[in-house]
Amino acid sequence: MSVIRTALSELIGMFIDDGSLATLCLILVAAVAGAVEFLALPPLIGGVLLLVGCLAILVHSVLRAVKR
Repeated sequence: MSVIRTALSELIGMFIDDGSLATLCLILVAAVAGAVEFLALPPLIGGVLLLVGCLAILVHSVLRAVKR
């Protein structure tokens, strides 16, 4: 039973290793989706915002991990 629990913990940890990274990505996606849907932002601009935002979040996460 312990092996199964450890395996499941590692599997979940692969996807949710950094809680703030996942949270910021969800906030970014929600904000851009809202802007595209409700503010009539062109989808191409929304895609660019997602790309730039995700890259910025990734760089932030990597720099924070380096400092640890």
